[in-house]
Amino acid sequence: MKTYSFFPCCLLLAVLAAISACTPITHLADSQAGPDTIDTPPDTAAQYEVAEPQQLLEEELSALNQLGSWEEPGKEIPPEEAKVTFDFPITINKQVEFYLDLFQNRQRRYFKRWLARSTRYLPAIQEELKKAGLPRDLAYLAMIESGFNPRAYSRAHASGLWQFIRSTGRNYGLRIDRWVDERRNPEKATRAAIAYLSTLYNEFGDWYLAVAAYNAGEGKIGRAIRRYKTRDFWQLARYRYLRLETKRYVPKLIAAILIAREPKKYGFTDIKYEEPERYDLVKVPPRTDLAAVATAGNTSVKTLKNLNTELLRNQTPPGLSSYTLRIPEGRGEVVAANLKRLHPVITTSFKTHKVRKGDTLTRICRKYGLNKTTLLKANNLHSATLRPGQRLRIPYRTTKYVLLKEGETPESRFAAAGRDGELVLHKIRRGDTLGKISRLYNVPVNIIIQWNDITDVRKIRAGDHLALYLDRGSATRPRLRRQPEPPGPRPETIRCLLRPKNGNRPPLPGTKQSSPTTGCAAVTRYGPSPAGSGYRPRISNAGITCAQA
Repeated sequence: MKTYSFFPCCLLLAVLAAISACTPITHLADSQAGPDTIDTPPDTAAQYEVAEPQQLLEEELSALNQLGSWEEPGKEIPPEEAKVTFDFPITINKQVEFYLDLFQNRQRRYFKRWLARSTRYLPAIQEELKKAGLPRDLAYLAMIESGFNPRAYSRAHASGLWQFIRSTGRNYGLRIDRWVDERRNPEKATRAAIAYLSTLYNEFGDWYLAVAAYNAGEGKIGRAIRRYKTRDFWQLARYRYLRLETKRYVPKLIAAILIAREPKKYGFTDIKYEEPERYDLVKVPPRTDLAAVATAGNTSVKTLKNLNTELLRNQTPPGLSSYTLRIPEGRGEVVAANLKRLHPVITTSFKTHKVRKGDTLTRICRKYGLNKTTLLKANNLHSATLRPGQRLRIPYRTTKYVLLKEGETPESRFAAAGRDGELVLHKIRRGDTLGKISRLYNVPVNIIIQWNDITDVRKIRAGDHLALYLDRGSATRPRLRRQPEPPGPRPETIRCLLRPKNGNRPPLPGTKQSSPTTGCAAVTRYGPSPAGSGYRPRISNAGITCAQA
């Protein structure tokens, strides 16, 4: 395993973005952050999926209830008769046999899917269980909870592989907010689940009771023990005090373990098992755009989202000095090397709105945060009359990333016949703030800071110029959202194509010259390292240096 650290000083500007956007700093600061979140709405692709075990719950409970009273457990399977060794207590009774039959018949297609997914996560989960000294067969608890789906969400508002509710997840160290939901992070949620199961076993001294408490809560199981004066799960299950949903938890887990450990014995012979997750770890600054990482690593945002299921937006969250991203295996060095050569360009993209009965131009504009003139122009309309079924182009701002060649500057790139977009110089007037300028052009404040290598906004004064890199369409339509005009005369903007003699532009007042960058990265490789790679970059005041690993 090799670790690569990339921290060019100018990359730290991303960390300063949120501060400079909302903290009053002389006449260029603004109490409002501006459109910092233009590109960071909650990602619809990241939304929660209904847990498959929950979809089948009512039918399952109804059939289980028809079995009648709960049986005492039968004899445990003698070790000499078992072809595999179980480290979770295995016993057979009619409730366990019910689930064996259910998984082989009515729920067969679901169980096949869970088996196929299981190998994607099992190696890592079982390794963590082994480290903690817990039964490795407990890994199949994630199967009956979520079907090994990290995006699974239940009617009880539990989420992730291990189906934590918010309060329990937070109690065991998981971050849950509008940026991330670490219940959906397989590694972090697994460690939290192991800590919780360890606590439950230490309290009850019995795995059946601990597993039941994982479903019902330790308080419920503790009260049941005191009420009926027994610590035998099967005895407690005979009473009505525990819900059927909790009672079925233990026999369901036993049946899942039996089939998953010996699938061919139970007729599961055609499973296409998924490969275990393999990835590199890359440390990036807060609010790093996944599109930038995807461009740097020659991968897709979708792939990154599948590897980082805890992210609810297309950016890494704020509030930390760095964030560890999982990226496709073998791409760590490439991402770290290319991030410092990425240059963001604000561009206009379009999505489609299908007009429905009752839709009006005003209602559609309000829904998407547009003004009427923008919507009319985007669709070449001359009146506000709409008809059901009509499709409208909805413009919105987004950021694309250009990978600069070694030694190439944004100015020289943009000077090549207007390639990739247009350079706009905004002349700062008295009373301007970064927030006002960001709203004028609908560009996030942190992007403006990054474009201009700003290290101290207090040193920027009226009369200075800010460089804005917009695509050719965006440069002629600076605002997409309906917002009031800034007070005073409209700021001067100059659209130009620079052709610098030496490929470099002089630094702006209050800035220092540096290479255009997007973020910093530290990479950790998991798995075998490629032969012949024996170096790692390290931090230095001058930028990046290399050291033998």
